[in-house]
Amino acid sequence: MKPFLALFLLALITACASQVPVAIREPITGAPDVQSARAASTELIGKRVRWGGVIANVENRKQDTWIVLVDRPLNRFGRPDDSDKSGGRFIARIPGFLDPVTYEKQREMTVTGVLAESITRAIGDFPYRYPVVDVDTYYLWAKPLPATYPYYYDPFWYDPWYPHRWYRPHPHPRPPPPPPKPPPQQP
Repeated sequence: MKPFLALFLLALITACASQVPVAIREPITGAPDVQSARAASTELIGKRVRWGGVIANVENRKQDTWIVLVDRPLNRFGRPDDSDKSGGRFIARIPGFLDPVTYEKQREMTVTGVLAESITRAIGDFPYRYPVVDVDTYYLWAKPLPATYPYYYDPFWYDPWYPHRWYRPHPHPRPPPPPPKPPPQQP
């Protein structure tokens, strides 16, 4: 009985384990945000950050992959919120090759790493200053499941406390009643 209980508890504990890395789940105290990193020139280089957002572009280079992310606030689990609030864009520099099909636009991603020197690149004709993060841990979040609308209406469902308790529409509408007959005429 004791080995069975120990095995059950072990299975229960491992089933509750999160697949998200601890570095992604835990916030970094005193870390600068994207706006302050864009404004500062060199004083924040070397600071650890945990940023996340939505992928805007993926660019593979010889030694690493540059992912341009649009910053989003992170929830308590480290996942980017679905909001329009943004501190700007930043570049996550990840060693090695990442497939652009897997890391496609509009996917959510969270990275941790060290700030490097900023890079100025153009967005259209506008010169934009990108903070660069040398990433050591990253997590690509699963795509959200699509909403299952419209709901299926079950024709056999019945709730006796529905507001119109006694009225159940007939599946085949009845014809209207005939008009009343005129009263007989008297001589």
